[in-house]
Amino acid sequence: MPDVVITGTGMISALGHDVPAFWSGLCAGEVAIGAAPWSSPGHFAWWSGVRDFDPARWADPAVVSGSDQFTLFTLAAAAQALAQAGLAGAGLPGLDPRRTGVAMGTSMGGTGALLKSQHQLETGGPEAVDRKTMIKIWPNMAAAQVAMRYGLHGPSLTFCTACASSLDAIGSAAGLIRAGRADVVIAGGTEGGYGRPDGSPDGDFVPAVFYSHAGYGLTGGTRDRLRASIPFDVDRSGIVVGEGCGMVVLESREHAQRRGAAVLGTVEGYASLSDSYHPSSPEPDGTWEAEVMRQALADASLAPSGVGAIIAHGTSTPKGDSAEIRAINSVYDGLPVTVTSIKGNLGHPSGAAGAQAVVAGLCALRDHKLPHTAGTVKVDPEARFEVVTGAPAAISAGRIQVNAFGFGGQNASLVLGAA
Repeated sequence: MPDVVITGTGMISALGHDVPAFWSGLCAGEVAIGAAPWSSPGHFAWWSGVRDFDPARWADPAVVSGSDQFTLFTLAAAAQALAQAGLAGAGLPGLDPRRTGVAMGTSMGGTGALLKSQHQLETGGPEAVDRKTMIKIWPNMAAAQVAMRYGLHGPSLTFCTACASSLDAIGSAAGLIRAGRADVVIAGGTEGGYGRPDGSPDGDFVPAVFYSHAGYGLTGGTRDRLRASIPFDVDRSGIVVGEGCGMVVLESREHAQRRGAAVLGTVEGYASLSDSYHPSSPEPDGTWEAEVMRQALADASLAPSGVGAIIAHGTSTPKGDSAEIRAINSVYDGLPVTVTSIKGNLGHPSGAAGAQAVVAGLCALRDHKLPHTAGTVKVDPEARFEVVTGAPAAISAGRIQVNAFGFGGQNASLVLGAA
């Protein structure tokens, strides 16, 4: 089977609108968490949102007016990834459009646009409802708009596996290339569309999902934004909802070499399976999270000793982090492995989380350092591995494992190799 390499990356995040800003923010320990734009004294919520995003920079007016932000974030990050891969330009000159695909992950798709339209109906009547609601809300629209922009006719796939969505998209995209069904796949994950593009509240619209998060017990009660998301800390109390998009360009090594593309890293192994335990909680012992990690390592023909670092799912929830700690303990069983989570910086961008972690992993392999888990001070003593705190840690390993686990028991893991 052909090797699958990564030749381009793109990023829209709460830390910045490109990969350099994202990476420098992670390494500096920046925490992009603040009060949600719809917070009120009686209903406070933390939020890690994209700020000062200009859709007009990335899409023409017709696309902007007919797209939810999760799609616009995708167009921006995809354009960056294609430019880095040396594939900028309409129609992607030099590629076979029938063998170039798109694979996207999202957990919520255009839910924000749907909620907004319901609000418009209830406050302004039928004439107030956005006539483009239908083309905004479909989860496949991010992948579809990328395909339309570049005239692509290969597979256009959307994965909706909760917070594992984008890791499933990238892993499945690699599978398309290995199976010979595509030469190039633009892949990643995206989430967003609750506030305005500049990060401000959208009039008097308040997204109902944020009240449901609090009611379901997903969020913590701290009023210290630097401690709102603290993965693997003994005082962790819940997630901070975020948004953004991470994108990569995947291709076979032979295809990349033929066109003289620089290789940023490799996709060496991937696995996905069902926890089958509970709608929102993982199996407490981490049994199936450990199994998906082992399967990804097996797909890469690696023993755990061949991996030196992990970018964990690390959501900062008591149940979620405990299960992942037990999974890592089980798989790595005392081996020296360095672990971090980027959700201390970014909160939890749901369907974009895995893709953003993959981009962080590529940067870590390039620079030989793993960012620290921002905000985390007192690491859970159950962890029998090093959780990076305080400052980035030097790493020498040429491979990183990336985890993404989602509601409904969606477990995915991917192994990245250095260029």
